[in-house]
Amino acid sequence: MTADRSARALSSLRGLTVGDALGSQFFVPANYPSLKRRELPPAPWQWTDDTEMACSVVAVLFEYGRVDQDALARSFAVHHDFDRGYGPAVNRMLRLIREGGDWRELAAGLFQGQGSWGNGAAMRIAPLGAWYADDPEQATHQAEISAYTTHQHREAVAGAMAVAAAASLAAAPEPPSPADLLDSVVELVPRSAVQAGLRRARDMLDYGDASTVAAVLGCGRRTSAHDTVPFALWSAARSLDSFETAFWTTAQVGGDVDTTCAIVGGVVAAGERGAPPIEWLERTEPLPDWLRTVEN
Repeated sequence: MTADRSARALSSLRGLTVGDALGSQFFVPANYPSLKRRELPPAPWQWTDDTEMACSVVAVLFEYGRVDQDALARSFAVHHDFDRGYGPAVNRMLRLIREGGDWRELAAGLFQGQGSWGNGAAMRIAPLGAWYADDPEQATHQAEISAYTTHQHREAVAGAMAVAAAASLAAAPEPPSPADLLDSVVELVPRSAVQAGLRRARDMLDYGDASTVAAVLGCGRRTSAHDTVPFALWSAARSLDSFETAFWTTAQVGGDVDTTCAIVGGVVAAGERGAPPIEWLERTEPLPDWLRTVEN
C-alpha cells in the first residue's frame, strides 16, 4: 500500500510540476503567440514555488506517512528559494521560520491576523490527494492540517481541501464523471466562497468556452483560493483522461497560469490515464536533488 501511495503521489507531483513549469512560460510576452496556437515554448521549463512546496509535501508524506505540521513548515523554510516566485508575505514568513520563528504565530499573524487566503495551500496539495486515493475524507483532513502551516484563512484552507479531494477522487481505480467529481468535492468542503464557486463550476460543466467560465469563476488573477480553485477543478474534471487538453484549456484563459495549471496537472496526473506527455516531462526542469534523496 505504501509503495502504491508513493507512486501515485509522485505521478501527481510530476503532473503538477509540468503544469507549473509550462504554465509559467506564458508569463513571458514572447511566448504569448505560442499559447494562442497551442505550441510548446522553448525548453527548459523552470518550475516555481508551486513545485518547490509540493516537493516538501511529498517528502513529509514519504517520511511520516501523513502530514506532520512541524516537519512540513521546516521543510518549506529549509528549501525556500527566494527566486522561485514566492509572494512577499510568504518569503518573509519562511525566512523567519528558518531563523527560529514559530510557524503558528507567523501564519496566524499574516494580513492583520486574518491569515492568508491566497492559493498557495491549494497549489501544492494535489500529490497528497493522490496519496490518499482510497480515502478522500482523510485527504481533505490532511490537506486542512497542511494548509495551516502557511495559510490560516478559511478560504485558503477550503481551497486546499477541495484540490486534495479532487486528486483523491481522480486517483481512484474507477474515476468519477465530471459531475460526480465536483459533487463529491462540494460535499467534502466546508461552507465557504470556495464551495460556492465549486457549485457554480458544477452548473457550468456543459459550457464549452473556458473564457466564459473563467470570467464567472475567476482564474487566479487575484491569487486568492476562491478565485483560483473552482475554475481549476472545472477544467480538471472535464479532462481527467487528457493532460494536454486539461493544460491548454486552463492556460488559454490567462490569470495565475502557473498555479491553475499546477493544480490541474496534479489532479489529472493523479489518475492512471492523465499522465503528461513524455516530451513535456523531458522539457521540464528535473525535480530537486533533495527530494530524490528522500525518495530513495
